[in-house]
Amino acid sequence: MPLIQLLEVLIVVGVLLWLVNRFIPMQGSIKSILNGVVIIVVVLWLLNVFGLFHSLSRIRVGT
Repeated sequence: MPLIQLLEVLIVVGVLLWLVNRFIPMQGSIKSILNGVVIIVVVLWLLNVFGLFHSLSRIRVGT
């Protein structure tokens, strides 16, 4: 994956998370959980993109 595409994805995810946090009213605890889940998913995706987390590609969701 080219570096510019990687940066674009990170910027889009960051802006979407900011928009959700800014404009959708939620309790603070739900907002914290959402932020934590998004950060964990992004970190796991980055590890997979850079080839440091090979087992992620073996996970199948559904049938």
